[in-house]
Amino acid sequence: MYERERLELVDKLSEKGINDIFVLKAIGEVERHLFVPKAMKHHAYKDIALPIGYGQTISQPYTVAFMTEALMLKPKFKVLEIGTGSGYQAAILFKMGIQVYSIERQFEIYSATRKLFDHLGIHVNTKCGDGTIGWDEFAPYNGIIVTAGSPNIPSSLKKQLLIGGKLVIPVGDKNSQILKIITKLDEDEFDIMDVPQFSFVPLIGREGWNQK
Repeated sequence: MYERERLELVDKLSEKGINDIFVLKAIGEVERHLFVPKAMKHHAYKDIALPIGYGQTISQPYTVAFMTEALMLKPKFKVLEIGTGSGYQAAILFKMGIQVYSIERQFEIYSATRKLFDHLGIHVNTKCGDGTIGWDEFAPYNGIIVTAGSPNIPSSLKKQLLIGGKLVIPVGDKNSQILKIITKLDEDEFDIMDVPQFSFVPLIGREGWNQK
C-alpha cells in the first residue's frame, strides 16, 4: 500500500538535495501512513509535518531525511533520539540498522508508539522521561538527534556524545530555530555548523524550555 507514493517522496527528497542512499532507501521502505492519525493518512506522503495530537507533530519527511543524513551514520551505530513522537524517525533509523535509544516526555504518546513498535516488529529501546538530560545508562552515543526546538544546547547531551560523534539539534525561540550540526572533537571541543530556517515544537525539560 502507498508504494508509489513512497517512491515519489524519495524522488522529491533526492531532488531537494538528500544524497545518502541508505536514508533514501529507508524512507522508501518505512510506511509513514502507519505513523500518522487515520484522518491524516491521505497526507502521509506529502512533504509536510502533520499533527499527531497533544500539541505534537510528525516532522516533515525532508527534515527527517536532512537530520538523519547529517548524523553520517553507519550500521550498528548507537543513536539517542530525543522526542520519540509518532515513532517515524526511530523507524527510519532502525531500518538503517542503527541501535536506537529514544525518549518521549508525553506518556500517552510514549505508550501508543511503544505498542506500534511492538506491532510492527521495530526494535527500539524506549523510555518515558526528560529527554533534555539524555540517557546516561547507555552513553556514549555515535549520534544524538533532537526532534524538538531547544533554547540552548543541553550540556548533558554533549557529555553523552562519543568523540567523533554528531549531535543534531534545533536551537532558537519557540517559533523558529537554527539547526545545529555539532561534531564532538574532544571532551570540551566541538565543531558547530548552522543550518537556518527550521521550525519544531518546543523541547520541554530541565535543560530545555520549562513546562508552563
